[in-house]
Amino acid sequence: MATLQELETKDRSNWCPGCGNFGIQAAIKQAIVNLKLEPHNVMISTGIGCGSKMNQWIETYGFAGLHGRSLPIAMGAKLANHSLTVIDVGGDGDGYGIGMGHFIHTMRRNFDMTYIVENNQVYGLTLGQTSPTSEKGMKGPSTPFGIIEDPVNPIRLALAGDCTFVARGFAGDIPHLTSILEQAINHKGFALVDVFQPCVTFNKINTYAYFRQKVYKLEESGHDVTNLEEAFKKAGESEKLPIGIFYKVDKPTYESSDVALQDGVPRANVDISNVNVAEVMESFM
Repeated sequence: MATLQELETKDRSNWCPGCGNFGIQAAIKQAIVNLKLEPHNVMISTGIGCGSKMNQWIETYGFAGLHGRSLPIAMGAKLANHSLTVIDVGGDGDGYGIGMGHFIHTMRRNFDMTYIVENNQVYGLTLGQTSPTSEKGMKGPSTPFGIIEDPVNPIRLALAGDCTFVARGFAGDIPHLTSILEQAINHKGFALVDVFQPCVTFNKINTYAYFRQKVYKLEESGHDVTNLEEAFKKAGESEKLPIGIFYKVDKPTYESSDVALQDGVPRANVDISNVNVAEVMESFM
């Protein structure tokens, strides 16, 4: 069982003071502790972005992939070791932009893993350009007259993509976000947790104050997480923004359905002591 101290890394994050990623980091760590997970049984994969450095600042196994390509890495890790708790962390540009194709197909395959998207509605790492979730009319370095496109609605997209666990949190409410993450990690299947994550440096619209005035908790409104039609309606609300679990359903996971994987983790009893690695490498050059 991990403790918060054991999840501390030697190096400290370089996020801007007040960044919403601190809240997400705290919630992930607390969820790991609350679920009594061992750090060596957790793997955090990431793409590219401010928050995609998350695996460098939580003491578990981790892998930093390419921009938008973290989900295939997470799937590969889960296939190679079914006993791993796999958590993928990316941003809205990472997951809903360049990584959109992977997002769609990972959902339909229903891998047993958790996907946390730090949705700050800008490209924070590259100095504040508008992202797929930026509000229509929002101005940025590459859109000085305001973005003319409607934003992606990741919750509705996930519901339409047959995602088996769809939730949204707020980085400014760590206890609530922690509870959502615990349920997402415990869910047998693909779990999306979209997180409102204020970018204090580049997004002066979607601030902590903005979200505190706008959000309300689904569980306090009597929402039925098994009602897909109602979840679609809630996902389209804009006057007030619901956070919590929108939808949850049990379906067979990819790992449990693949014939070759049903007997557990694939193992190969191959003696490689006499393999000439230089020759193998040369064959690929």
